[in-house]
Amino acid sequence: MKLFARLYDLFERLSQHELAVHILCVNSFIESIFWPIPSDVMLIPMCVCQRQKAFRLAFLTVFFSVLGAVVGYYLGYFLYDPYVARVIAFFHYQESLQTVRDWLAIEYGMLMIFVGAFTPIPYKVIAVATGLVAAESIMETGSAGMLGIVPFILISIVGRGLRFYLEAIIIYIGGEKMQKTIRTYIDGIGWTCVALIVSFIVYKVLF
Repeated sequence: MKLFARLYDLFERLSQHELAVHILCVNSFIESIFWPIPSDVMLIPMCVCQRQKAFRLAFLTVFFSVLGAVVGYYLGYFLYDPYVARVIAFFHYQESLQTVRDWLAIEYGMLMIFVGAFTPIPYKVIAVATGLVAAESIMETGSAGMLGIVPFILISIVGRGLRFYLEAIIIYIGGEKMQKTIRTYIDGIGWTCVALIVSFIVYKVLF
């Protein structure tokens, strides 16, 4: 079943649309606030089809992703209860949010922000949770400390930059060979990810 190959072809066609750059920017922005589709699904095929613009595309992705994360941060800071809490519940992110809050509460909590920025962990949850914990910290101690907006932005730029520029560099160097490799193995990669996710869910339910 070539489900992921068809999805790849769909995003590849979309990446060549005249409004592709605008779609990339909008998706990167809202993905850091509430949208579930990661920026990579547009960035990667666009870099493949427009290798000479790969680094510009990576820059736009980082810029709008961090901009969206700042909005998410302030939503958590000012509007978490009750408005943002309802959105978190709608997308079933409550457990993820609590996990992030627990991480941010420990000494090396700032590392969680970087991990979230660099990995596929939903960064919207990281952004909202950081803003929420920062607001709680100010209420309790009078200071947000390392969870303030400036450290958050700097870490977001580093984490998001490493992730998206790394993708752009790999595709820029790989060229057409990389495109053919991705297209050949995309279904195997996709179904492997699905199997891992299902296995994780089953494990959490049973144990």
